[in-house]
Amino acid sequence: MPKGLQKTRKKINKKGGDIHALHENSRDSMRLRRASNRDEKLKRVGTAKRKDNQPLIVRAAYFQEAVRKNDGKELTMEQITPLIEEFVHQHDEEFSEVKSQRRPGRPSSTREDVLRIKIAKDEKEWENGFYLPDLTIPDNAIYLDRWDGTWSYLPTLKWVTIAKNGTVKPSSFPPKGQT
Repeated sequence: MPKGLQKTRKKINKKGGDIHALHENSRDSMRLRRASNRDEKLKRVGTAKRKDNQPLIVRAAYFQEAVRKNDGKELTMEQITPLIEEFVHQHDEEFSEVKSQRRPGRPSSTREDVLRIKIAKDEKEWENGFYLPDLTIPDNAIYLDRWDGTWSYLPTLKWVTIAKNGTVKPSSFPPKGQT
């Protein structure tokens, strides 16, 4: 939570006088406005950043569950491939349900469009290289099992991209131009 406005108010109060009796264009009122705008901007930027980070947190949580089902041990490529397929096609059922509820001749709903875009994006990523934590390394599997769901812990994991044809490439976190 930004504290710039509170600190600015405190400094102005220490100077003496009532903070509510400031002139509209005085230096102190301008300082208060700048501090308030700065706090609002920090909140907006933080909210946008958390929204951008959410898909990777959801992805890591999905693969964390897979590692936990395997008792915190590493997975083989034969085990990882169906997990990726399941993750990529997780919205297919909802998409077909939304599509079937639409009356013939009607335009698609916003939810249907969003699901179509998500499915296409995930399938394209699976073709080119799906970004996920490296589950074939024992230490990485242990770290992912211990993960507490925060963004700040994710860079400690090793990440890879796995293409549909089976090629595995090491990657960095956060991904550049992916997901």
